[in-house]
Parts: sequence; C-alpha cells; structure tokens
Amino acid sequence: MTAKTPTLTTPDGRYIVVRGRLWRAANPTLTEPERKLLVTELMDARRAVAAARRASDRAAEVVAHAAVDKAKHALGERGPVWWTDGAPDLNRHMAQTTPYAEWYRQATGEAEGA
Repeated sequence: MTAKTPTLTTPDGRYIVVRGRLWRAANPTLTEPERKLLVTELMDARRAVAAARRASDRAAEVVAHAAVDKAKHALGERGPVWWTDGAPDLNRHMAQTTPYAEWYRQATGEAEGA
C-alpha cells in the first residue's frame, strides 16, 4: 500500500491541487448537510458511470455523466465561480503557471523551473 499524498488547498480556498493541477474546490458557503448530500450524490453518480461502463450501456453512461455534472455544478466545482471578487477561474491550470506558482513551490518544496 502506498502512502497517500496530502491534498493541498490554495491559501484562498478556491482550489485543491492534484498532481500539480488546480481543481476548483466546493463552495465554502454550502452548509455541511448540503455539502454532504451533494458529495453523496456525486459519488453515487460516479459509481453509476462505472457500472454503465462495465455493462457497456452507453445510454446509462450518458445519464450518469449528466448526474455527475449536475452534482459538480451544485457543489460549485463547475459552472460560474462562487467567489465574487472578479478573479479568473484557473480550474485545470497547472499551479506552477498561475499566480499560485510561488505558493505552490513553497508548499511542495519544488525548485523553480522544476
């Protein structure tokens, strides 16, 4: 079993970093019960995608992907950004090529240009 790398979250809480890439975090204004429900819906939808693929059921897979998308929008991970200061959405950008580059280098101990 391999050790799991801890998830980094940008200082402003807008993104998590996975393998050096920024992924939009859930909207922090969601209540804990709302967030839990939406995460449950998201995980159910992801399991439905996997089941549809195993069954080679393309129609069910399309429906399941739509459910994933709906949950991610509700969580604030897709669609319009949940912050209000006008900052751009850097979702899916490599952290080292964004304004978070210096923070990322310090957080990971990576040398500049690595």
